[in-house]
Amino acid sequence: MLAVAPALAACSSGAAPPARADAPVIVPGAPGQSGSPTARSAARTGPVAADVRFAEAMIPHHRQALEMSGLAAARTDDPLVTAVANRVMDGQRPEIAVMESWLRGVGRTPPSGHDHGTSDLGRGGYGMAGEEELSRLRTARGHGFDRLFLALMIRHHEGAVSMAAEELRRGRDRTMRTMAQDVVSGQQIEIARMRGIQRKLG
Repeated sequence: MLAVAPALAACSSGAAPPARADAPVIVPGAPGQSGSPTARSAARTGPVAADVRFAEAMIPHHRQALEMSGLAAARTDDPLVTAVANRVMDGQRPEIAVMESWLRGVGRTPPSGHDHGTSDLGRGGYGMAGEEELSRLRTARGHGFDRLFLALMIRHHEGAVSMAAEELRRGRDRTMRTMAQDVVSGQQIEIARMRGIQRKLG
């Protein structure tokens, strides 16, 4: 499950955190004179295009993870696989809400649906499952479901980590960078857990 408390707090008003410059540096004056602020200040930390791209791509990416995880309850008897699916749903639903709110706050309309068949994500970008893979997952049961679910979800999480790494390289918005860091740390842990379950399944 991913930690989203910092991002949720930053977006509780439904808007992106305000961009601001750091306080100016105070340079001491000569004896008997007061100090004066210099003209130097830090660069603004408001959102840039990379932040918007990250949110707009991660929302459908998360929605597909929710779709796959929602299949588990009726298709697996393995409590470890069920726990993976529950962590995905518990962690990624609130993250979607944060990103949708953030996008509205910067004047963007959040993407709708998964866009499996038409977007770059739908053609397998960033670990997204294709329609044929989703169809196989929907019809699988028992250990067959477990193995396919874990394989697809590991790939899916690896794709999310790659997306988040790009945001950390290029993004500037504090909320989206916090989200990206949560994705990197949380989903790497989940990948290790799922690989451990795979080894137990044989």
